[in-house]
Amino acid sequence: MAPWWARSAHLQTILGDKLPSPAPQTPGESIRVELDDGDALAGRAWTGSTDTVVLLFHGLGGSHDATYMNRAVVLAQARGHHVWAMNHRGCGDGRGLAKGTYHSGRADDIGAVVQAARAAHPGKRLAAIGFSLSGNALLLNLGDGIGVFEKPDVAIAVNPPIDLARCALRLKTGFNRVYDLRFLIRCRRSVRERVEDGLIRDIYRIPRYCTLTDFDDYYTAPAGGFKDRHDYYARCSAGPYLARIQTPTVILMAEDDPFVAVDSFREFKVPESVHLHIESTGGHMGYLSSGPSSRRWLDLALGHYLDALLVSVCESKNETANDAKSRE
Repeated sequence: MAPWWARSAHLQTILGDKLPSPAPQTPGESIRVELDDGDALAGRAWTGSTDTVVLLFHGLGGSHDATYMNRAVVLAQARGHHVWAMNHRGCGDGRGLAKGTYHSGRADDIGAVVQAARAAHPGKRLAAIGFSLSGNALLLNLGDGIGVFEKPDVAIAVNPPIDLARCALRLKTGFNRVYDLRFLIRCRRSVRERVEDGLIRDIYRIPRYCTLTDFDDYYTAPAGGFKDRHDYYARCSAGPYLARIQTPTVILMAEDDPFVAVDSFREFKVPESVHLHIESTGGHMGYLSSGPSSRRWLDLALGHYLDALLVSVCESKNETANDAKSRE
């Protein structure tokens, strides 16, 4: 239950990001994942003791060091798991390593990280957690939305914008323009850094005063190989592909998310392999909670579902093994 002083969606969203958060005790080991097109992703890795590797992917304008990423690292470490906290193309430690852009449809990059993690940790279970933009990319990966790529064993998507067009429109209205401007500033900076690093020519004429939808028309779509933003939104929204998901998956969503419409999740078929958890309050990845146990319900939920998913995978493997023995 949300505390009385933070029951609005905007307070949940803003304070969830701004209030103090725990962070890993060590910065982790620098890792790098090479991509087929010559770009590379950078990340941080922490060694654990269990047979599970938790792969973390940040949202738009974020990095491996975002507050929600740090908290996810801490909760995974508390369970003894290995952890990879990844940066999308050009983000965080990955500045200078990518000409290409990242966007909500990068199911291929999710797959490349999964493939690299399997090679580095053979035989271990892989659990992927995608936040916001990455949640959509992760679901797109699981549903084979833009191609078939390597998949994790279990997955959790937090506040994923599975209908990109609707999300973009909501960002242009009312107080949501604050979030839109924040995302836009970070996206423009990412393009500027690529130009400064000599990775791309300054051919993207992005107006000084525009919205994120404009940015998607001026940069994301052409840089990502799409005809325009409408083509990008249509091809990279995970909603139409949820029904194809076979991997055990949990989607965490809030009824009052300011710019990711919860109705989107009721309009698409959700298969038995996907558990949809909708909280009445929480904003966009805020989920502040009352009570002494935790100030963030999200952390408790991630821990609970991560444990439950891993148990279900073990039980499924045991059942498969027993069935094989019975047929011998």
